[in-house]
Amino acid sequence: MVTVPSTADDSHDACSVVASTMTRAALALDLDPGLTTMIVKPERILEVAVPIRMDDGRVEMFTGWRIQHDTSRGPGKGGIRFHPSVSANEVAALAADMSIKCAVVNIPFGGAKGGVCVDPSTLSAAELERLTRRYTFDIAPILGPEKDIPAPDVNTDPQVMSWVMDTVSMLRGQGTPGVVTGKPIAIGGSAGHAGATSLGVSVCVAKIFEHLGRDLTGARVVIEGYGKVGGPLVRLLVDLGMVVVGVADVHGTIVAPSGIDPSALAAHVARTGTVVGLEGAVPLTSGHLFSVDADLAIPAALGGTITDDVARAMRASIVVEAANGPTTAAGDAELNERGIVVVPDVLANAGGVVASYFEWVQDREGYAWDAALVSERVASTIERAFVSVVERAESLDLPLRQAATVVGVARIAEATTLRGLFP
Repeated sequence: MVTVPSTADDSHDACSVVASTMTRAALALDLDPGLTTMIVKPERILEVAVPIRMDDGRVEMFTGWRIQHDTSRGPGKGGIRFHPSVSANEVAALAADMSIKCAVVNIPFGGAKGGVCVDPSTLSAAELERLTRRYTFDIAPILGPEKDIPAPDVNTDPQVMSWVMDTVSMLRGQGTPGVVTGKPIAIGGSAGHAGATSLGVSVCVAKIFEHLGRDLTGARVVIEGYGKVGGPLVRLLVDLGMVVVGVADVHGTIVAPSGIDPSALAAHVARTGTVVGLEGAVPLTSGHLFSVDADLAIPAALGGTITDDVARAMRASIVVEAANGPTTAAGDAELNERGIVVVPDVLANAGGVVASYFEWVQDREGYAWDAALVSERVASTIERAFVSVVERAESLDLPLRQAATVVGVARIAEATTLRGLFP
């Protein structure tokens, strides 16, 4: 079992859940216990104190982490999040998820994750920059295009990645665009990166409906989260012929049985900052979004939102996980018991890391691709990964989540075995 120091109370023990899932996958593969331990346990846990001088002259102290779970298949890859709930346990779980995710989509990266326990909404732009640069300085010894490559995550964006890249470049004495992905195009970012996670989710939606013999046209969808992933998904799914009947954000939930117009919703959110109050939609004042009658539910917010209680109230027969770790262990057991098909996060939301891989490749080549090529390659990579997971699920009679973990663990085990044990 993986143990990491915890500095916050977790709503569910995410790290133990991931470790248990990986261990079950190793058992299904009949791996040697020693090899299983190597695969499950994080390689490196770095905790840093991040002192920041605030605009009023005060010094405040924050805590940050960068955890590298596995680098047997390549440099660590994973986002940096700024959120008050960030803890060592959460970051370790997300790093392990990244190891599996990169292996599932078969790109040459390992898993890593980082974060700072902070509410960035309370910081000025200057304070946010100082926080980013000091945190980057503290974790810089383990970063690099051949070591560990951060990306945006919750409450971080291309601007934050620009500061990360510039800080590392100043420390190295040379430009290092390949040290992060999700950068602005002007400094080595990739066309087609924005929206790649949403694209991957939509590909998985289309593939699971096809696999189950279900018709996409007219199928009803509810989406929890209207951010970097959930926002573009509304348009993508409507373009597939689906009807988005409910959307939630941090301010509330709206329901429109006849469907939500993507353009009207985008304009409303741009004007008001929330989905609440959209003309033609009504607020959901009681219950949970996933209790709304729908064919498909997409969690695209934070982790741990589908608990056993939420799973019991779930009206959709298909769940496609756009968020990282949105389903608790008890929630997953309840969904399985009810026969609800779940396309897991390590497959469904992998479009972002696939696009990040392509950005990294372009930085190393010094040659930019056009957006259409990036999107085409993201979609084809996700499609191949979906097929490999479904085939494994059918051969072992496993739910898709466990099958995806088996695919990922098998590839990590192969790389670990081939490389051998040093010394």
